[in-house]
Amino acid sequence: MKKITLGLCAVSVAGLSACTDPAYMTGSQAERDEYLQTKTGAVIGGILGAGVAAATDGNVLVGAAVGAGAGAIIGNQLDKQEAELRRDLGNDVIIENTGDRLIVTLPQDLLFAVDSFDVRADLRSDLANVATSLNKYPDTTVQVLGHTDNTGAASYNQTLSERRAGAVSSILIQNGVSASRVQTIGRGEDQSVASNLSPEGRAQNRRVEIVILPNA
Repeated sequence: MKKITLGLCAVSVAGLSACTDPAYMTGSQAERDEYLQTKTGAVIGGILGAGVAAATDGNVLVGAAVGAGAGAIIGNQLDKQEAELRRDLGNDVIIENTGDRLIVTLPQDLLFAVDSFDVRADLRSDLANVATSLNKYPDTTVQVLGHTDNTGAASYNQTLSERRAGAVSSILIQNGVSASRVQTIGRGEDQSVASNLSPEGRAQNRRVEIVILPNA
C-alpha cells in the first residue's frame, strides 16, 4: 500500500506541475489544451505503471516513470488522431479527447431516418473516414454505442439502439476495420446526456458514439 501511495504522489505532483510549466504558461489556448492532454496521458500511464510495480513488488518509481512515458505516447497519438478526424469529418460530428480515449459522437437524426437503422447514404463517407483513421491507428479497441431518447417503449428503444450501433459497426468493418477490434453495444434510453423533456434534449440523446480506446 505504501508503494502505491508513493507512486500516486509522484505522478500527482507531475500532473499538478503541468500548469506552472513555461510551455503551458506561454502557449496559445490550443497549445495548452494539447499540452494538458499529453500530461494527462502521462499521469494515467504513471498511475498504471506504479500499480504494476507495486503488484509485482518492483520499484514503484521506475514503474511510474515507464508508465508515464507510455501514457505520454498514447496522449500524443490521440491528439494527432483527433486533429485528423476533425479535419476529415463534418461539422455536426462531435469529437471529445479525454486524454485516454477519443469519443466520436454522431447524431442519430443525421445517420438514420425516423425508426430506421439503415445508415443514410450521404453519411457513409463520414464513417468511411472514421474507418480510415482506425486503420491508420490499429492498436486500439473500438466501442460502438447506440443511444436513444425515452420516446416509446424501453424494450423497443433498446433493440433500436442495438441495431443502429450494429449498422455503424458493419460499415466500419466493411471499410477494413478488423471485426476483432469492434465491440457493438446498445444502451437504449439509459444513458441520457440531456433532458428528454424538450425536443432539443431528445435530439442530443439520440446518438451513436464511437469510442476509441488505446490498447494497454
